Amino acid sequence: MSSGTALITGANRGIGLGLVARFLSAGWNVIACCREPERAPALRALAPAPQLDVHAFDVRDDAALASLVAALGSRTIDVVINNAGINPTKPRSVEQLDYDVWRDAFEVNTIAPFRIGVALRPFLRRSSRPRIITISSQMGSFARNSPGSVAYRTSKSAVNKAMQLLALEFQSDKIVVCPVHPGWVQTDMGGVGAEITVEESADSLFRLVDRLTLNDSGRFFTWDGREHPW
Repeated sequence: MSSGTALITGANRGIGLGLVARFLSAGWNVIACCREPERAPALRALAPAPQLDVHAFDVRDDAALASLVAALGSRTIDVVINNAGINPTKPRSVEQLDYDVWRDAFEVNTIAPFRIGVALRPFLRRSSRPRIITISSQMGSFARNSPGSVAYRTSKSAVNKAMQLLALEFQSDKIVVCPVHPGWVQTDMGGVGAEITVEESADSLFRLVDRLTLNDSGRFFTWDGREHPW
């Protein structure tokens, strides 16, 4: 893959940190965003400035998004990876659902990736191969008939549709937009018993990003390049 500039949210741990490392290893410049960079030594240790540019950014925060956009100035962004996400604590029954927590899941998992895509559109327009990848989940697929994790599943279903709509909106700018299932990954969220490592997921996602074209825009993929049923 030719090098460029990638912006990655939720970059301080898990898949986000793995993606930062993978892009850096390929010679890319990375704009790494997380809520508390001062508490992310593993991220800061990956590369010196200017190849790695770390920004404090809470995806819920309008002012933080405005500050990020201002800080980017006239830069070109080739790839945006919306990785920041939350999986709220699972209640034992639907009667125990915390609706404020459910709303927060939609704010982080659904609304934020859409809003970030819109805000970064001018920077993506400057690229010859602009791409937006949103880390979704197979748990949001209507093809999977499984109970539980209401807040997480519904917010991921919604972000899949939001990315499909964004793909249509950005078609005239030739910006590729795809939600992607990253696999069941050995992270804090996925657990130690998950199927693949962070490095395996990040490497496969990196290769998927490389092969995406406008013909793929608006489609839902798995980390290893297969199309996932909605």
